[in-house]
Amino acid sequence: MWLWLAILLLVNYALALWAVVSVLRLPREPRAMLSWVLALLLLPGLGLFLFFFLGEPRLQRTRRRRRRRRAQLAQSLSLKFESVHAAHVARIPVPLESGISRLIYLATRVSAHHPTQGNQVTIFHDAEKTFSALEEAVKAATHHIHMQYYIWNPDATGQAMAELVAAKAREGVRCRLLLDFVGCWSLTREMTRGLRNAGVDVAFFMPVIPWRGSWRVNFRNHRKIVVVDGRIAFTGSQNIGDEYRGRRTKLGPWRDTHMRICGPAVHDLQEVFVEDWNYTTKEDLVADEYFPMLEAAGDQVVQVIPSGPDGRTEVMHQLLFAVIGAAQHSICVITPYFVPDAAMILAFQAAAYRGVRVQIILPTRNDQMITLWVARGYYQDLLRAGVEVYEYDYGMLHSKVVVMDQAWAMVGSANMDERSFRLNFELTTILYDAGLARELYADFTTLRAKSRRVKVDDVKNFTFTETLKIGLARMASPLL
Repeated sequence: MWLWLAILLLVNYALALWAVVSVLRLPREPRAMLSWVLALLLLPGLGLFLFFFLGEPRLQRTRRRRRRRRAQLAQSLSLKFESVHAAHVARIPVPLESGISRLIYLATRVSAHHPTQGNQVTIFHDAEKTFSALEEAVKAATHHIHMQYYIWNPDATGQAMAELVAAKAREGVRCRLLLDFVGCWSLTREMTRGLRNAGVDVAFFMPVIPWRGSWRVNFRNHRKIVVVDGRIAFTGSQNIGDEYRGRRTKLGPWRDTHMRICGPAVHDLQEVFVEDWNYTTKEDLVADEYFPMLEAAGDQVVQVIPSGPDGRTEVMHQLLFAVIGAAQHSICVITPYFVPDAAMILAFQAAAYRGVRVQIILPTRNDQMITLWVARGYYQDLLRAGVEVYEYDYGMLHSKVVVMDQAWAMVGSANMDERSFRLNFELTTILYDAGLARELYADFTTLRAKSRRVKVDDVKNFTFTETLKIGLARMASPLL
């Protein structure tokens, strides 16, 4: 018995040594590298298990596979729609303030997605208005409905939306529904079967099926996209379910920021859906019928920025650094999960020291309480630099919004944490429009008025139990 145990340990540490070499040959954030090395050396068996199924080799393989598929589809899109883009998508937007122009240049370089003008954007903060507008668009669909969600719950709201989509499929409208496998783990077979029987194509992004060799629990698709007839699109932070409609009282009213977009930017959202659908199902949707010619619907400049682990750069990290560094007067941030790295904390501090008013609102009634305690671990560093931190007590604040100088704004699905920066497929919409930025800033001030401003003394008065929670949560932050 002891001989076998010694052999197992020898094999474990031989493989662990190979894994450590792999970690060292793929440089990444030092804390994550150290965490992997310690896990491999101090957790025999378990460390190797986690490394093989969650670590860099598997992540790199998935990245390469996704990049190859995206490159193939991009060539097809470029060949078929080059003339369409030239006709109705303005790749160089109308003249803007020089600072914003530099941000456009950076966002375009890191994402390869250009801004478009001629858009009309309607912003929703009320869930009922969001669902009402979405249902109206779906009911009016005549050709196709493409929907992509991280969470679709099998409750009254999810059932009603499923029945609406199924009814349109029976009318002959081509309906496709792309759902994240992990986010939609609670979706019932009955609902899925009902949709498929009605003619809806339902697919799950990166399913976790161990007996088929699929263990990809990372790389979740956190995007929320709806495209109707290639002419109207919805995106933002709203999922499908009763709690996202504010019908559950556990966390109080649930608050999202969502948008309806008409105009050339709809094509960009359609392209993101087409890429994700192709990767999941191998079906090629690059066809004229899904990309109709679009006229200008308004005068707003919009840039659709998809981000994810298949990118060559950490797009959201780059964008946020650029925003923080370019701000002249103010930066307003709403995020439900605030798990920044050291570099992001330094960026916020530097902006505050420059005299920029930096304000952050976080919810205290959170569906992932560990993230609140992680955030509180950074309060002291932020407050001492002059950053204003507010805690919102009136419900789950799920919006992901950044407003700079009341002139430029970002709305999307990405949280301010490592998972959104490095592991999730996210979608952010940049609004280069002062009117929309002021509208979002007005909503920010409304939320701020309902929030408690955190003071340095509040941090000093944390109890022993609270400081222990903060310490434990911060240790786990690299995994969040």
